[in-house]
Amino acid sequence: MDLATARWLTSDAAGPALTAAAAETDPGSLGAATRLRALVAPDEAAAVLAQAALRRRAVGKLGERAAALFFTADGLEQATRWSVAARRAARFRALGADAVADLGCGLGIDAVALVEAGVRVLPVELDPVTAELAGANLGAPVEVGDVTEVWPRLAATEPGLGVFADPARRTGAGRSWRVEDLSPPWGFVEGLLSGALIACVKLGPGVPHALIPDGVEAEWVSDAGSVVECALWSGPGTVPGVRRAVVDGAELTASGRRGGEVAAIGEYLYEPDGAVVRAGLVDEFAALVRASRIADGIAYLTAPWDMPTPFATVFAVREVLPYDAKVLRAWVRDHGVGTLEIKKRGIDFDPAVLRKELKPKGRASATLVVTPTPAGARVLVCERV
Repeated sequence: MDLATARWLTSDAAGPALTAAAAETDPGSLGAATRLRALVAPDEAAAVLAQAALRRRAVGKLGERAAALFFTADGLEQATRWSVAARRAARFRALGADAVADLGCGLGIDAVALVEAGVRVLPVELDPVTAELAGANLGAPVEVGDVTEVWPRLAATEPGLGVFADPARRTGAGRSWRVEDLSPPWGFVEGLLSGALIACVKLGPGVPHALIPDGVEAEWVSDAGSVVECALWSGPGTVPGVRRAVVDGAELTASGRRGGEVAAIGEYLYEPDGAVVRAGLVDEFAALVRASRIADGIAYLTAPWDMPTPFATVFAVREVLPYDAKVLRAWVRDHGVGTLEIKKRGIDFDPAVLRKELKPKGRASATLVVTPTPAGARVLVCERV
């Protein structure tokens, strides 16, 4: 999309075409394109149909508000889920940030959440097309510029200004998790976390722990079963060195509690959420639910009780089988299992290959968890609690 198309798309003139595109059952069909071209020029028809498709994809992240927002495919991929953006905005407000510079605001989702939380936002975006769409989403102009050049001016003219940065993580080859590929560069981003001001930097959840500065809070955030980001916080009101897992808004923070000694497999299996694992808080969580590890270094826990928790999926262990394809195939056949979920940790194999080898057929379903134990590899026949 070029800038002229973006300006038309976000203008009142595009309203009827956007409405018509939204009513199409399949915005990508030839019929939809033909009908829209009867209303507007071909490039404009393509733009509104693309928006209709992107808005439908965005519902999973943003809910009903997606129907009124503007997107690009790359921008939607990096956009923050609404529940996560709203929580971040509330924290900025709770820390006392009355105004926040959103450096590299993308489509403006975090900026919208900040405004709704009562925080004044100064959004900056390098790409003019993205800035145009973000301005429409925000209902206010977005400054177009290089944040490394704009930020010093903002910081000098707005004492006490908070800052949020979501560095772009895409290269010509697609999405990248390498810190060397961040834009703006990591050196600039790290400088925002000096502790002098209220700051938050959103990174990918796979960021290496060794890269995280000592003086920041680091929280791994999971939403609806997916670990979506690692947020680094610094400045007044934050606690340097804290590590935290956030799962659907519930928080588990490092406290020095230690659990997770290896024990025999009990009646229940706990699979900690990915945010707990990435934050290095498996032993903290084990202490919380009084569970033990199944094996050293393996993030499966076991206990004789089912303790409800937002930080793990809990399974009832029905049987323990040897890790032997012949034995497993016989078990699957004898129990009429046609739907087979295979989970694993610490064992090198392809679940899809094993599933094919076990030849599931029938109406029953089962979950098999393959894990090391002190006695060797075992397969746990489990049922979600």
